[in-house]
Amino acid sequence: MVFEFYATGADDQWTLQENQNAFSRILFRPRVLIDVSKIDLTTTVLGFKISMPVMIAPASMQKMAHPDGENATARAASAAGTIMGLSSWSTASLDEVASTGPGIRFFQLYMYKDGLDRNAITQLMGRVERAGFKAIAVTVDRPRRGHKESDIKNRFKLPPHLSLKIFEGLDLAKTDEGNNIASLTWKDVKWLQTITKLPVLLKGVLTAEDTRLAVQAGVAGVIVSNHGARQLDYVPATINALEEVVKAAQGRIPVFLDGGIRRGTDVFKALALGASGIFIGRPVLFSLAAEGEAGVKKVLQMLRDELELAMALNGCTSLKEITRDHVMTEWDAPRARLAPRL
Repeated sequence: MVFEFYATGADDQWTLQENQNAFSRILFRPRVLIDVSKIDLTTTVLGFKISMPVMIAPASMQKMAHPDGENATARAASAAGTIMGLSSWSTASLDEVASTGPGIRFFQLYMYKDGLDRNAITQLMGRVERAGFKAIAVTVDRPRRGHKESDIKNRFKLPPHLSLKIFEGLDLAKTDEGNNIASLTWKDVKWLQTITKLPVLLKGVLTAEDTRLAVQAGVAGVIVSNHGARQLDYVPATINALEEVVKAAQGRIPVFLDGGIRRGTDVFKALALGASGIFIGRPVLFSLAAEGEAGVKKVLQMLRDELELAMALNGCTSLKEITRDHVMTEWDAPRARLAPRL
């Protein structure tokens, strides 16, 4: 039940497979005879310097994977010098995660339609700020719960020894997972910005149209995401939607990506297509299940090492040197791209 909750996607799971398969259709155009003896992977996200452009996506109910759950993930992210996203459906509380030590952490927010009014959301934002979180990532692609046949077959529910900790004391701790989410509008996004001093990101943007509206709404950035292919099947792989979003953003806000990242070469491809950084979800959950905190540290190190090697072999010594010319997608005309530019 727990494995399939983490591993599976919506309906036919076409998008679940495509999230990974689409990366394999992007090819490199490496440059040679460049001194790559020193490689710099550091970057800045919303003003925070991190060791690499690989961050941890918010993923729910991590104590189903390992008893230390979100606390282990927080410690691993801090040790790696990168950002952790904490889910609204965390099985560790805000204070528990904060007590693991220093670190840069974003909070992923679901807003509910019943039992949690705007006053309670305001209280929650106060808790998030006091716990030292640095940004809010609002999930915008889940007005209803997606159709996952494995969860129906397994009659999925949170194991009785665990609980959702974030909303305790706000009359929502016993809410059934995901069945009470509000259908948000742009007005809700604007309202949220008035009750928190933290930057607000929108998680779940896939189109140029919504990107332009996000810019108009004054958000701090967008995350190109299809919810790990757990919501609407037959939407594009996020890597295929990325360039459209980046072009629409026109550099006015950063664009991040999650979904399908399994290799450092995948990270390089996302950066080449304009992402300011990427978030990983399932690799963290499976590593957490296998080896706890040590497993999460290991997967972050693996991706770091693979990205560094990909940069060296493509002739890039820093992230800013990774450009669109380093990759060829299935939509490019190869002969035209390889022709000399006048």
